[in-house]
Amino acid sequence: MADATERTPRRRADARRNEEALLDAAAAAFVASGVDAPVRDIAARAGVGVGTVYRHFPTRADLIVGVYRHQVEALAKAAATSLAQAASPYEALVRWIDGFVDFLATKHGLAGALQEGDGFAALHAYFVDRLVPACTALLDAAVAAGEIRADLEALELMRGVGNLCIGAESDPRYDARRLVGLLVAGLRA
Repeated sequence: MADATERTPRRRADARRNEEALLDAAAAAFVASGVDAPVRDIAARAGVGVGTVYRHFPTRADLIVGVYRHQVEALAKAAATSLAQAASPYEALVRWIDGFVDFLATKHGLAGALQEGDGFAALHAYFVDRLVPACTALLDAAVAAGEIRADLEALELMRGVGNLCIGAESDPRYDARRLVGLLVAGLRA
């Protein structure tokens, strides 16, 4: 029989996998049904029991914050991955912006719920601290490659993309992704 030290790392790995599955499932449920999606639906999407959801996230607010942070981290990591895998820095930037638009679609649903709590300012600071450097790295690489103009800062671009995404969730005739594509195409040198 395995002793406690041998079982602990496995349990921790399982717990991490469960948490990742829960966060991904909650994000999908929030996009489909809003932040009030039933916990049982989130648990079913993740393939875990309802008790597991509450063990990781005792309150709905904890789950919403967890989803937000999880998505910010994934997007921050995606910048380096895109640069490593794309054919050019501009293509990496386009891929990352596409992921940023997906994030914003989820974030708009979370924003109302997050603003009700005291931690919204801290979460916004976390968002800026993690994503502005990621976007800056992509812009710098594309500028260095001579692919885009050099007169735009990351936060400026991110605000522009964010503003173009406002209202997209409530008007099916509005295609924010198309407009963001035009904005990013306009960056070309």
